[in-house]
Amino acid sequence: MGAVCVCIPAMPVCQAVGISVTPTSIVLTAPEASQQVLVTRNVADRAVDLTRQATYESADRSIALVSANGRVRPVGAGTTEIRISDGLDTVRVVVDTRGIADPSPVSFHADILPILSKAGCNSAGCHGKAEGQNGFKLSVFGFDPVADHRALVREGRGRRVLVTAPAHSLLLRKASGDAPHGGGVKVEPGGRWYRQIARWIAEGAHYEGESAAAIQHIVAEPRDIVMAIGDTQQLRVMATDLAGETRCVTAEAEFYSNMEDVAAVDPDGLIAVTGVPGEAAILVRYRGHVAVTRVMLPQADVEFPRPPENNFIDRLVWDKLQQLGIRPSDLADDATYLRRIYLDVTGRLPTVEDVRHFLDDPATDKRARLVDELLDRDEYADYQVLRWSDILRVDKSELTPQGAVAMTRWLRQQFQQNTPYDQFARQVVVAQGNVFEEGPAGFYQVHADGKSMARAISQVFLGVRIECAQCHHHPFEKWGERDYFAFAGFFSGVRGANGPTGGHKIVSRGGAALKHPRTDEEVATAALGAPPATFADTDDRRQVLADWMTAPDNPFFARMIANRTWAHYFARGLVEPLDDLRDTNPASNEPLLGALARHLVAADFDVKSLTRTILNSRVYQLSSASNASNQLDGQNFSHAAWKTVPAEVLLDAISQVTDVSADFNGWPRGYRAMRIWDNLMPSYFFRVFGRPARVSVCECERGSEPTMAQALHLMNSPELMLQISHRDGLTRRLSDSDRSADEIVDLLYLTAVSRFPSDQEKNLMRQAFQESIDRRTATEDIMWTLLNTREFVYNH
Repeated sequence: MGAVCVCIPAMPVCQAVGISVTPTSIVLTAPEASQQVLVTRNVADRAVDLTRQATYESADRSIALVSANGRVRPVGAGTTEIRISDGLDTVRVVVDTRGIADPSPVSFHADILPILSKAGCNSAGCHGKAEGQNGFKLSVFGFDPVADHRALVREGRGRRVLVTAPAHSLLLRKASGDAPHGGGVKVEPGGRWYRQIARWIAEGAHYEGESAAAIQHIVAEPRDIVMAIGDTQQLRVMATDLAGETRCVTAEAEFYSNMEDVAAVDPDGLIAVTGVPGEAAILVRYRGHVAVTRVMLPQADVEFPRPPENNFIDRLVWDKLQQLGIRPSDLADDATYLRRIYLDVTGRLPTVEDVRHFLDDPATDKRARLVDELLDRDEYADYQVLRWSDILRVDKSELTPQGAVAMTRWLRQQFQQNTPYDQFARQVVVAQGNVFEEGPAGFYQVHADGKSMARAISQVFLGVRIECAQCHHHPFEKWGERDYFAFAGFFSGVRGANGPTGGHKIVSRGGAALKHPRTDEEVATAALGAPPATFADTDDRRQVLADWMTAPDNPFFARMIANRTWAHYFARGLVEPLDDLRDTNPASNEPLLGALARHLVAADFDVKSLTRTILNSRVYQLSSASNASNQLDGQNFSHAAWKTVPAEVLLDAISQVTDVSADFNGWPRGYRAMRIWDNLMPSYFFRVFGRPARVSVCECERGSEPTMAQALHLMNSPELMLQISHRDGLTRRLSDSDRSADEIVDLLYLTAVSRFPSDQEKNLMRQAFQESIDRRTATEDIMWTLLNTREFVYNH
């Protein structure tokens, strides 16, 4: 296994009165080995890391040295001790160094490849990109060790590695800055990595074989941390090989934070928290293995009066907020709630009559009744059709207009009759037939090969992004190339043919296991994390996949749609990105995501029932106005988010408010933008406001960030001005009526932002009537102003 540092696997600690040190003893068995020490003190019922604050002293510096960061390295053979003090207590740790003069050979797999990965040499931005860099190419993240060894030792006319003169090897000269290198200095001259690479070269730069250095798993410690503002926490990473031996690999491990707003981590594994309360997952990667440390940063001294609970969602969100010391906001007022739920569920604004009726209704259950009413409207189905047309890539350029219309009609039928989600997904997975006929067969015309089909199905319905594993081990997950080709084998029988009456026909019969592209070994078809599949009872291999995928106990399926549904109504998933579910990207509230998935399964995959539960929760009804404790919270749903409105929904809202329809070339006047199936419809508004081209199954393709171009368009668009000033529009009718200025202002506010104006706003708008040359100009100016407010453009 190369340079080895052996320590006690169970990680006991050496304790004094007030501090604890891990490990209790250290054994170093190679000149380049190292061991990270952790020093903690229990303060107020939590462990505080003192690793970077403690002082270290080696009793015999000729045997071992220890850095100010608590990393021990050998100098010579023998036994000594390291004295560790935090100023109050002192702990002694015995260090035994062996094999320093006559060490085991350096392992290319265990020692050299991790250095190349940690230094970034084999990243996609350096020598790991497809074409390499300056004639030198490495496999991404070291997924192909044989090719990497060949590139280092045999290619480049043998200059990269000089066995007879290691110091003159280009590998060392460029990495250490001794020769010009575009990537800068990657290895400290004379440092531990430099010495290890030099020793490997001097020993013959051998390739010992992959199995000789295989490891079982890695562990990052500590695994769960509660921190306070100003704290730091040093991590330690231990790798266990097939023989059960454990060594410290902290120096070579790579560290990433999934929430840097809460906690960041440096290349040495030191976590530093910000002032933003929340949770972060620190991903640790080493030689294709991953581990996770979870960091919680609560606010101190925050009272938490527990709000009422409408259902289990509230209970689980309050539990998490209580842990973090974050108080939720108050409920949104009726007007805000009404506008929010209309836009979220139907993709349109409430009418003036809707607003007046809801605001005047004194019933305590009016919000629950409104949820039921909106979920039964055709507009709910229309909005779901729009969303799933994006996800399933209903692309006119790939399907032809007839195919796009057929698939759109099928989608509308599914949502109008509230098809259970497991049945909906099964129909997509096993789709066959002519793409001109109503059905989901067009999905397999857009994704024209088995590998593309596998990637899309996995991401859409399982939330697993396996695309990376097509070429190398997934950098943040357990999936490798074998998993990828095993899953793609389900689609090996899918092919296209010309239909007898025109159109493209999808058929699926037979199929075979795929071969591993590097080894040419046949890979048995299998679902993700499942044993090899059998196909004795079906000629369509996808039927077996659909059975596995839609099973109630599937570990991905229900969680994925629960997370996707939650993300639509809260502008962020419990897991982000919403279709990237993995152990190394945990949910911000894991108990809640699990409960939502179980709720969906218990409801026989009725997504409308899940939606009803979400909308009836108090969490959904919270105000977007923050309080002192939650103003920095962006992941725990302590207050409502300001959500961008999709391009089609916003354009329909403008048409509804002005009462003047937008024109779409070739479409009947009055057609809603949301119902236009043509994803290639030429529209500057669509382009500026982020309507997706449907080239990806990721919802992230839809633009969700505000831009300067959007603001300028709303302020200066000739089309918008024509809608505002149209002779048949709302502003003209109001200005020509005998209504008072106050009545006109009330109606404009009710129409555009679904509420009455405040006294201050009404006084300001009265001035518009007083200072304008006529009522028409004043009315148009007020309408233009409202359409350009953040309150109109966003849903909050």
